Amino acid sequence: MTSPTAAETPTFVSHLECSWTGKRYEAGRPHNLSEAGKPLLVRYDLERLKAAARKADLAARPFEGFWRYREFLPVQKAENRISLGEVVTPLVDLPTLGGEAGTLLVKDEGHLPTGSFKARGLALAVSMAKEFGLEHLAMPTNGNAGAALAAYARRAGQRATVFCPEDTPEINVREIAAQGARVWRVNGLINDCGKIVGEGKAAAGWFDVSTLKEPYRIEGKKTMGLELAEQLGWEVPDVIFYPTGGGTGLIGMWKAFDELEAMGWIGAKRPRMVAVQASGCAPIVRAWEAGEETAPLWENAHTVAAGIRVPVAVGDFLILRAVRESGGFAIALDDADIMAARAEVAEAEGLLLCPEGAATYAAWKQARADGRVQPGERAVLFNCATGLKYPLPDVTRSLDRHAPIDYATL
Repeated sequence: MTSPTAAETPTFVSHLECSWTGKRYEAGRPHNLSEAGKPLLVRYDLERLKAAARKADLAARPFEGFWRYREFLPVQKAENRISLGEVVTPLVDLPTLGGEAGTLLVKDEGHLPTGSFKARGLALAVSMAKEFGLEHLAMPTNGNAGAALAAYARRAGQRATVFCPEDTPEINVREIAAQGARVWRVNGLINDCGKIVGEGKAAAGWFDVSTLKEPYRIEGKKTMGLELAEQLGWEVPDVIFYPTGGGTGLIGMWKAFDELEAMGWIGAKRPRMVAVQASGCAPIVRAWEAGEETAPLWENAHTVAAGIRVPVAVGDFLILRAVRESGGFAIALDDADIMAARAEVAEAEGLLLCPEGAATYAAWKQARADGRVQPGERAVLFNCATGLKYPLPDVTRSLDRHAPIDYATL
């Protein structure tokens, strides 16, 4: 299935650019990392884009999900826009916990295909792979990214091979396999799985779509920023709390805000970007606190929030730049606080977060307590996946329908 529009969109991509050196690379052909071993960023002719795109046009595209922003994206041919029925994910108010209405909002990405925000990046990576004629894609995953790759690659008629840590949640491993990918458990962490993908490229003939090792997952995640700005009336919130492993979404949103300002669609205000990690795997937090530009490998990484268990991030310097340029911060939470936050939001608001999403609420709560978020400031938390994919508390209460029931105790 392609996206609902049948028209071909002129590409406004001008070139690719090394995020470290600024060196220009030719668009229109496959790339992985730059010669410097750093992520490539897609650059657009924003003057041409500004002349071609209008806010009013988006009102006529209510059912196209993130493909409604196609002028801001690199896929040119409509038949290459692979879709599984994406939606604009809701902003859910938390008035009980946040106080004043509209002050604490959750961008609930669990409504996307395969149940997570990984659908955004992988839809773009797969679509561009189709545009380039690539037939076999591979990646490491902690679970949700692999599921998204499996689904979109199968939809596009491509092969997908996925490697995941051996303790990846069983539901994710089975989901990847059920959607047609070959999935392998590896006795290591996601960076160990990524090493296998990199080393196997020549022999296996696959194209590496690991986080930030190709240019287009950032463009997919960028749509979170475009969507958020539109939902808030072409304004931005005061602060964004983002669960940060590889950090593609945080980098992508920062890029989106830059592009929107250059086009005159938003003003100069930026949200403070907060990178949220777990205390058992917090390389970005450690680097931010130390004033470092890069984040070395975190040894013996562990956390219940598997999606942010990324011991070393290819785009570490891009995450840290966005956090610092925005006046934001990086924060780590203990697993106990993450799970307590998940229970608190579910019980108070009826919203079941994934552990990574719950970490953002725990971070917001701590930041409110220490004054880094002031009363009345609008905060957006990103819930990156449906909470239904993760273990839930046991329920042991039962009734014997044949015995007398004391209804007063129920």
